[in-house]
Formats: sequence, C-alpha cells, structure tokens
Amino acid sequence: MLYFNQCREQAHREVEEIFRTFLPERGLAVREEQIRLCHEMLSTLLEGKIALCDAGVGIGKTYAYLVAGILIKKHAFGRFSRSGGSLVVSTSSIALQRAVMEEYIPFLSGVMLEKGIIQSPIKGIVRKGKEHFVCDRRLALRLEAVKDKKKNEKQGEALDSLRLHYDMDRVQSLSGFDRRLVSVPGFCPKDCPAGHFCRYRKYMRRAVQEDIAFQICNHNYLLADALHRERGSRPLLMDYEALIVDEAHQLPEVARQMYGMNLCWDDVLEIEHYLEREHRKIEAKGLEQSYARLLASLKEVRDKNGTDRGVITYPEECVPILKETSSYFAKTALKLKSGVPVWILKRLEKAMEVLAMFERQDRSKILYLQEDSKGNPVFCVTSGEMPERLYKTLWEKNFPAILTSGTLKAGNGFEHIRRSAGLIGARPVKECVAESPFAYDENCLLYLPDTLKECRKGSQKEAEMIARHIRSLAHSTCGHTLVLFTSYSLMGSVCRILRENMPFPMMEVWRHAQEEIAEFKMKENAVLFAAGSCWEGVDFPGDMVSSLIIVKLPFSVPDPISEAERKNYGTLREYIQAIALPDMQKKLRQGFGRAIRTERDTCVVSILDHRAVPGGRYHEDVLCVLPKCKRTGSLKEVEAFIRERKREGYFL
Repeated sequence: MLYFNQCREQAHREVEEIFRTFLPERGLAVREEQIRLCHEMLSTLLEGKIALCDAGVGIGKTYAYLVAGILIKKHAFGRFSRSGGSLVVSTSSIALQRAVMEEYIPFLSGVMLEKGIIQSPIKGIVRKGKEHFVCDRRLALRLEAVKDKKKNEKQGEALDSLRLHYDMDRVQSLSGFDRRLVSVPGFCPKDCPAGHFCRYRKYMRRAVQEDIAFQICNHNYLLADALHRERGSRPLLMDYEALIVDEAHQLPEVARQMYGMNLCWDDVLEIEHYLEREHRKIEAKGLEQSYARLLASLKEVRDKNGTDRGVITYPEECVPILKETSSYFAKTALKLKSGVPVWILKRLEKAMEVLAMFERQDRSKILYLQEDSKGNPVFCVTSGEMPERLYKTLWEKNFPAILTSGTLKAGNGFEHIRRSAGLIGARPVKECVAESPFAYDENCLLYLPDTLKECRKGSQKEAEMIARHIRSLAHSTCGHTLVLFTSYSLMGSVCRILRENMPFPMMEVWRHAQEEIAEFKMKENAVLFAAGSCWEGVDFPGDMVSSLIIVKLPFSVPDPISEAERKNYGTLREYIQAIALPDMQKKLRQGFGRAIRTERDTCVVSILDHRAVPGGRYHEDVLCVLPKCKRTGSLKEVEAFIRERKREGYFL
C-alpha cells in the first residue's frame, strides 16, 4: 500500500512537470483546467472508477487523457502490474484516430523520452474492422470488371489507388459501392489461397506482436469487441485494462445502430453482384427489381405527404408491397439454397429477417425508416433496451473508464448521458467539468433579436422572416457566416429567397458535401448554409466564421425511437425535461462550438428562435448551457462588435 501511495504521488508530480514545464518548452500554453482534468483522469484510472469528463472547447483533453494513460502504464498500477496491458482509446472520428496515432502519441513519447519520464517509446495501433481494408483478390476482380466501363473519373482513380493503399480511409472519392466490393470480407475463409500474401493479416499479426500501450478504435469496433466477448467469441481487441471514450456523447447513438439491424439499397445491390458472379443473373435481377419497386413506393408516399428528409415512419399504404417483396425474397432464397455459397445465403437471410420484422410489426423492437445520403429509405431495427445492453456489455466489466466530450453536461448535469449511456446503477461514477480557456465574455456576442415573431412552422412567412434576419446579419458581419438549420426543407425555402439578393457568395451543404465546405474555407466572405453533420466536427478557425446563425433550437424531430422512450414517462412534460430538452441542449452546445475554435477567434452567435429570446419558453435553458458572454437584441450592437474586433483588412 505504501508503494502504491508513493507511485501515485510520483505520477501526480509528473503531471505537473509535464504540463507546466516540459510541454510549454515545446510551445504549448499552460492551461490550469487542462492540468486539473489530467489529475482527475489519472485518479479515476488509479481508483478503478468511471468518470464523466465534460471538457470545454480548446482545453486539450486529448493530451490530458493520453498523459494519464502513459503514467498509469509507466508505474504499472493495479492490473497493469500483472499483465502490462494496454488502454483502449475509442472515438467516432477517423481524423481524431489518425491525429492520436500520428501526432499526439509520437509528440508526447518524444518529450517524455527526452526528459527521462519513460525509458522506451510509447506505441499505439489503430484497430479497425475488416471493412476498412482492401482485399487484393477482390480488388483485382473489381478492377477487371470496370476496365472497359465508363466510370466517374475521380472514383476510377480512387479505386486504382488502392493498389498502394490498403487502408481505404486514406483514399478520397471512393464510392460506397466500390468500398464494399473490395474490402476484406467478414466471411473471409482461413484457407484463402491469397492468405499468405494478405496485407490485412500481416497488419493483424504485427498488432499482437508488439508492446502496444494504446489501441485506438472507433465506437463501433469497441462495441463489436464487447459483443464478441459477451457471446464467448474471439475478441477483436487485445485484452485491455482501461478504457477512454472520446466524443462519448456519440456512444449511445452508435450503440443503437450496433444493437440493431439495417437493410439498405447497397445491401441488395451487393447481393445482386455476388449472385451474378455465381451465374444466377435471373435471381439477381429479380431481387433488385422487387426491392426497387418497394423503395419507389416508399418515396412516392413520402413525396405525396411532404415528409421532411430524415427519419420517417413506415406508411401503412406500403404494407401490401412490403409483403410482396418479403415473399419474393423468401422464394428466391429457397430456390438458391443448394446452388450458391452459404455466405451469400446468409446475407439474403439477413435482408429477409429485417423485412419480416417490418411485415409483422415486431413490437419487441423499434422499427423505423432512415434515409441514406442519396435519399433512399433504409429499414432500421433497434433494441428498445439499449441502455441496459450498454451496461451489460461495457460497464458491468470491472475496468476503469473515462468518458469525455465537450458536450456531456446538459441543463440537468450529467443525468442525461448517465441514462443514455447505460451508467445508471453502474459502480461509482465521478463527474468533472473543465471549462474552456477561451475568453467568451470578450470575444463572443450572443444576439437574440428583439424583433422575432412567432410564425406557423413551415410557412412561407416563417421562411421570409428568417431570410430577412440572415441577410441583415450577413451585411453586419460582411459575410463570414455559417447558418445552421435543423430542417433541410426550411433551409431550401430560405435559400431560394436569398439567392437573388445576397451580396456575398452563397454555398449550400446537402448531406456530406465536403467539396462545398472546402470551397467555403477558400472564400474570404462567403455565407454557408448547412444542416445535419455540420452541427459538430467541422472547424472554421479565424475569420472564416465571424457570424454563426442558429436558425432553430435543435430539438429532435419526433420519431419511433423517441416515441418508445416517451412511454417510460408519465407526462409529455416529464419526457421533455428528462430527454428532449437535455438532448437539445447538447446539440446546441455542439453547434455553438463551431463559432470560436482558437483563443483569438471573435464571433457573433445569433439564435433566430422566438423560444430562445428573453421571455421565451426556453430562454433560461439556453443560457444555462452556453458559455457566459455578452448578450444583445440590437443589430446595431452586432455591427459595433464586429467593427471593434476585426482588423481593417477584414472589411475590404
């Protein structure tokens, strides 16, 4: 015990040295909240507990948890003394995985080696599913198949570049369909004739031979590994002794997908492709045409009803054609039973299972339709007991864990993330809030217009009012504007109004349009209209965005999942307070975070929702989750703020 206490004290002293002396010598600023956060994370790992760490924008949480992890491994605390095990860092972002592996770990390893804190380099490895890597055999078949066909030039070049890059995440412009056809298959046989030369197998062999301190993966891979262990199957990750979940606010949604089943258009096209390779063209085309008719029926009903794009319920008028499609799939599977490889039949059976659950409206599951990036409906099935599943697969295990993000805390503290992440009833859970080092009170102005009026949702009057405010604000800040919508439909209406009279370049992001975002960053004074994924994970530092406009408070659109959750509460008000409001607050903080990305950034943040202004229903709920900054309802004060804080060249 004495040795343990001495080592613990030494580790905390090293935290102070690293952040107050060694890292500043390499150009990093001393941030008191970052140091405190690292101490909290280190204590959590030492004590074998779970911690929820809400880390403000710019605090440097990645350095904090990596330093804590390195020191835990160095001093061989607890379990590490027995096994020398690794830590898992799970995040939802490929960019962050790459940064941790290629920037953060090498940098910290170099500093600590130089200062004598560690004696050997810190090693990490990125662990991904097979679907992220190229199978050379399948690539050769695909290149041969498209050799004489007209293919999008960029997609063709991307496909050809895979001869050199086996990690597909490093290749731009690769189509989703090509990606699926050339990836290492989940059904890959052990006696594959190309197995000896398989680059993926070589990669996996290296992963278990080296002394790895950090295994870096995404949330999907983490949960897949947990499910494998729960079922007694071979684990995907090497045994680990501690878990760090970065971007932890996304874990519940990923879990919902993992514990469910999906059927999309690409799934059917893939089955068709493999059947054609088995010379079963008639059956392949039959499946494609049957499913295409079902999708066409769904789209027709959606367009007729004017449903906004996103999550939609299954329309009753499409039940007959669903039964017809389900029956056709079943007959085809019976016909193919002895004539094609088992793994193709398994994929067809999975598709049949999803369709069957929708056909009989399985009440033990939550059933809904989710549109993909091309507007095609995806059949989605998920468990109604997701938090319980998370608890059983992750938190029931007795290893320490850190869950961190910039948006874990909502208006009611950490209650929402505790519940959604399955931490209710788990062993002791610590809570930590580390405030952002940015001077929001000096560099940010919150504009809540005192001229907003309540309009009928979806009306032309509403779109015109919003358009007027956006145009006025764009004038006040000379462009440099990001406009975040919660509805693609409303965004389209507003853009149509503004296209003719906006004096600055206008760009619109419609679902994952990275080219438009890149173009916006090249402009000096453009206005970018966006929704969906742009609420988080996109950085616009400097003067790219001097005006952030949030059109509506980001309440989730009611869907089958929220309806299922609502049944757990006595009244609608209870549900809103417990689920809907914290969810909105979390997303609002994510959106707000697009405004100021560095210590020198200055920005006006405007919320054009009458419910957020003084006297509005959610005014106090909005203020309590945003950083403390100056507020105004006057457009003149917005102009004065920009004039005061921007350099002269900004206005040219």
